[in-house]
Amino acid sequence: MEKLLHYVWKHRLYAPAGLTTTDGRSVEVIDPGLHNGNAGPDFFNAKVKIGGTTWVGNVEIHDRSTDWRAHGHDRDAAYDNVVLHVVAAADGEATDSRGRAVPQMQLSVPATVAENYRELLATDHYPPCHRIIASLPRMTVSAWMAALQAERLEQKTEAISRRAAAKGGSWEEAYFVTLARNYGFGINGDAFEAWAMNVPLQAVAHHRDDLFQVEALFMGQAGLLDDEAPGLRHREEARRDGHFARMQAEYRYLAHKFGLKPMDRTQWRFLRLRPQNFPHIRISQLAVLYHEGRTGLSRLVECADADAMRALLASHVSPYWETHYTFGSESAKNQKRLSPRSLDLLVINTAIPMLFAYGRHTMNEALCDRAFELLDSLRAENNTIIRTWRECGLNVKTAGDSQALIQLKREYCDRRDCLRCRFGYEYLKKGKSKS
Repeated sequence: MEKLLHYVWKHRLYAPAGLTTTDGRSVEVIDPGLHNGNAGPDFFNAKVKIGGTTWVGNVEIHDRSTDWRAHGHDRDAAYDNVVLHVVAAADGEATDSRGRAVPQMQLSVPATVAENYRELLATDHYPPCHRIIASLPRMTVSAWMAALQAERLEQKTEAISRRAAAKGGSWEEAYFVTLARNYGFGINGDAFEAWAMNVPLQAVAHHRDDLFQVEALFMGQAGLLDDEAPGLRHREEARRDGHFARMQAEYRYLAHKFGLKPMDRTQWRFLRLRPQNFPHIRISQLAVLYHEGRTGLSRLVECADADAMRALLASHVSPYWETHYTFGSESAKNQKRLSPRSLDLLVINTAIPMLFAYGRHTMNEALCDRAFELLDSLRAENNTIIRTWRECGLNVKTAGDSQALIQLKREYCDRRDCLRCRFGYEYLKKGKSKS
């Protein structure tokens, strides 16, 4: 309940009249202070009037007064500037490291807030606040969606920056890893990222002009040229497949030349995966992109709009894979081009975040602005998350909207972190009339 008490204090969800300290002095909360998510008191720079005297300092919040001593605050000088100890139950004294008594106030969570919070945590319906969504003010929804969209881009920027750091500061390679990860389209995302981190692009660059060699190196580093590799449904046919044998031999030569070692092949997932999404197909498409020089970051930065990005990322497979989904297993001829929906997902999840992250890295605000403009120019994604929010009454039009709602579900709803959500705030402060 302490977490909820923090929330009630921060948002002033209590009756302001009649507040008193445990020794009977009147309390007026002028400013609850700034919430501190790190070590130290819970709220900094609060302003409270106690018994007619105005104090500016920190506020600490606990379920019980005795938590003050249990947490060692009575011995920690960092808590000597606490001007008010707010508790749900006053069951003891609180003193600072100098032995000074710390004023305490007992504060109750309003019954309606507590009940609403229990409802949010207990409901099996997604989203838990579905009953109030349609009635929310447009400005409330717009402001929260804008914040979530920016938060999602920031989160992706951090991931891209980590990849660049892991690649020795190379943003070119960070882009390739990010592109590869999103070629996994969710199910094999982690495996594709591990694969791309294991692909030595500087070595591959020596053979960029030869698509067969590029593909051999890509497939080999993925562990897909091993005789026991996953996806070999017809192993004997694969072993007799001349293309497979030639690619194996080519990879052995390149692996020896550059001192390469393939990734753990068991990371790839095939169960309930459509053949179009098999790693072999996606890797061949990436090999074609790389061979044609379309995986360079400078090419992406040059794209002025979403159409240019789609054209840059549009790919197909090499000739062998037009009639195969795995080695040795023939299929009807198909160039296996990326679908318009897949291209839009790559633009949304790869190109735009990369543009934003690189803009941040180079302090180029124009690139960051272009990223936001592109999100607003694209149609919203169509998936179960977005359809659910639409059913609740939200108007989801752009990719910026859908990205915001994906962020909301994954970082707030799934974690039941309603106390950090602005929709959750609206739900908590509602009275009995909310239904």
